[in-house]
Amino acid sequence: MEKQYVEFKEEVREYLKESFLSEMENPNECRHYVTSLLERLASPPMYTTLRLNTLKHSREEILVIITEELLKAYRDKKWDPPHVFLHPDLEDVLLIENRGPRPIKNKEKEVIVDVSCGMSVMRGADVFVQGILGAPTNMATGDLVSVWVDLNGRCLKGDTQPLKGPRIHAGNGVAQFDRDAIFKTKPAPSGVGILMTEPLYEAPCVSDLRPDLILAQNLPSIVCTHVLDPQPGERILDMCASPGGKTTHIAHKMADKGEVIAIDRSDVKVEKIKVNLLKWGLTCVSCYACDALKINVSDHSGEILFPDFPVEYFDRILLDVPCSALGQRPSVKNPMTLNSLKSYPGYQRKFIRKAVQLLRPGGILVYSTCTITMEENEKQVVWMLENFPELILTPQTPHLGSSGRKCVGLSEDQRRMLQMFDPSCDRSCDSSGDKMVDYNTDTIGFFIAKFTKLKK
Repeated sequence: MEKQYVEFKEEVREYLKESFLSEMENPNECRHYVTSLLERLASPPMYTTLRLNTLKHSREEILVIITEELLKAYRDKKWDPPHVFLHPDLEDVLLIENRGPRPIKNKEKEVIVDVSCGMSVMRGADVFVQGILGAPTNMATGDLVSVWVDLNGRCLKGDTQPLKGPRIHAGNGVAQFDRDAIFKTKPAPSGVGILMTEPLYEAPCVSDLRPDLILAQNLPSIVCTHVLDPQPGERILDMCASPGGKTTHIAHKMADKGEVIAIDRSDVKVEKIKVNLLKWGLTCVSCYACDALKINVSDHSGEILFPDFPVEYFDRILLDVPCSALGQRPSVKNPMTLNSLKSYPGYQRKFIRKAVQLLRPGGILVYSTCTITMEENEKQVVWMLENFPELILTPQTPHLGSSGRKCVGLSEDQRRMLQMFDPSCDRSCDSSGDKMVDYNTDTIGFFIAKFTKLKK
């Protein structure tokens, strides 16, 4: 299979290379790093990570339940269920080993989907109707079809001809509607349009498996909440809470005892957070649809009246800032512009200033992103240390990723206190020297920094 690389705009690609080169110094090392990074970002992680509701059952009991559910789900499939196992270091994590890429023969009838839909399919999803751009005139319900991803956005809604130009074969599946039902029915049908039976990458769809016991979440996001280490009875702020995985994790780790404030700008996303809290039976979280930058920090104490909070009100703050999200996988074509990319660090610093105001002396601030840029990660840490002398870097537990990258302004000891999940990292080797996937490093790109605010 031909290697695939994530495609950035040329100006963005050059900017990233120059940024990495300024710290690495060795051009060959930088070139190898960027090439490896672009290749890994274009493929999905080879593990599905599930966070477990251990307030309802033990991790061993949930393992048995999910294994049995997967056996049922795979009863009519052509291949055996995937390997399922508990994470050896995280007590609330279960891992499912994905498979692929596999050689797949193209079917005569071709369905064209957009990039967003195609990337979801590569992580185990079926094709939903709204992601379908084109299909042949003779496509009928029950037909075997090939699913192709339109990389350049050339396919117009309702096209009938096979796509010419850059594309990726995401696998084969069974049409759940005929072509006319998809493109001519008013309103258009919803739900699964193509049931994937031969995906390029095989990952189980777990969204409806046992939503009261498991929640699919990227491993670094789970680690992030463990690093925050919320305790029962504390006041916690999840400052940019969408999509809410970390919010439910915080409440879960607190045994649903304490005060968690979750804020996000989107009403729709806040409602999704509430749905997940309801599924897990968590009640200690108050969710608000609001821009976190509009929080009013006052000197008075006493009962809060959102969005007003007393200064230094929270014991711990999780600041998973809005970022360029260049660490997401898989990503074969990223439309990010250079101006947009450069705008993030300044925007993030507004959230940082607000978080420092809201954190009590002795409290913990965890800063995180799901991107790979040094300007939003290591260099942002340098800025924080220079501008907030009351903040000191704190070692992280657990530390499953790599250390922070070399950066002017960070000592070796400080780099070791940072945690970077870097998709470019080489795969580990077994005793025979063969390459093998490491479930702790084969993840999305992610960065975590932990700070303690010094007492006055």
